[in-house]
Amino acid sequence: MRSFDPRLVGRLECAAWVAYYRREWLAFLHAAIRLTRHTFALNWPATLYGSWLVLRANQLWAPYPENDPAGAQRCMRSFYGLLVRRHSERFDVDEAARLEVEWWRVHRIRQREVPGGDADPLVDALTALYAHVYGVQRDMLRTAARERTLAMDLSDRWVDEGCDRESQLLADERAALVRSYAALLGAIHR
Repeated sequence: MRSFDPRLVGRLECAAWVAYYRREWLAFLHAAIRLTRHTFALNWPATLYGSWLVLRANQLWAPYPENDPAGAQRCMRSFYGLLVRRHSERFDVDEAARLEVEWWRVHRIRQREVPGGDADPLVDALTALYAHVYGVQRDMLRTAARERTLAMDLSDRWVDEGCDRESQLLADERAALVRSYAALLGAIHR
């Protein structure tokens, strides 16, 4: 989980976001399986289970405004528990799940209630999650969080413009995600 290909992970996360916003849950599950496998180096049974947990968390989170944050957090707690067991990590799974769903919440506010608002709360929320899970100082993670926030902004524009699979915004989003994961990997190994 501390060694991954940023290009592959960025492309896979972009595919997962496209499927999420188009509510193509089978495509989302496929992208989540590949993303979980390549990002977290889990064996196949753990990959499949972890991907299912991520899918369920996203399905519980997706409805707007009536979603189930507690249910999403429970699923993410199980997911992070899987990572702790597989990689002998020491982070608190309850806190990791809380931080995961927190950045989802902050993004949703920025996406739905204050479009184009201050990016800092989302950057801060992502930075807090990365710092907790990877045990890296926050200041070393801000570039990764900023690039992922940029990717979300591009994704949000793509959604607002109708979710066209041929849009240049998807290429720009993928590039921002690749830069984000390259910065995260660099911070982990610094």
